[in-house]
Amino acid sequence: MRSNRCSLESGLKLRSTLPRPKTEAAAYLNLYKLTIEKKRLEHELESIEIRRHRIQKRLTFLSSQVAELDRSATCKTPATKQAAPDSAAFNTLFLEY
Repeated sequence: MRSNRCSLESGLKLRSTLPRPKTEAAAYLNLYKLTIEKKRLEHELESIEIRRHRIQKRLTFLSSQVAELDRSATCKTPATKQAAPDSAAFNTLFLEY
């Protein structure tokens, strides 16, 4: 009893030296586990596809917005740029700390 307690406390499971016999129930259990995992992965893939579609739609919208803003910015830019005011027009003040 003491040896079982020590091995369980250390996190190790006791193992039988004999392998379990392959039964029909074990085969059905494995089949069930694989079916459940397959359904879970299919659902996860569907969720990923929905998210990918949303992201693609958002990227398309953003691209159109960027193109529209770029067009409106080039239309609003005056053909002649105003020259910067002459630096002599400014009063200069030097401060010391």
